[in-house]
Amino acid sequence: MEAIKPLEKEINHYLSRLNTHEQEVVLSVIKSIAGEEYEWWNDKEYMSEIERRTDELEKGIVKGVSLKELELNAKEAYRIKKQKES
Repeated sequence: MEAIKPLEKEINHYLSRLNTHEQEVVLSVIKSIAGEEYEWWNDKEYMSEIERRTDELEKGIVKGVSLKELELNAKEAYRIKKQKES
């Protein structure tokens, strides 16, 4: 039996600390790196979340943010951060 390499041992150490959802996220990242495509449209949990969020936006429960607003807020936050660093 082959000994576990230090890198694999460290990865396994961290994996054991993750909850199920976090492990699923790590698995999707690994599959992405390995070249396996994640078929999000077949993921019932993901699609349910997308539908819930879309419904909230359409009903006005959640206020959406335009790309322009997002850009302005990001630029302002960056400007404020730079001022604090100076």
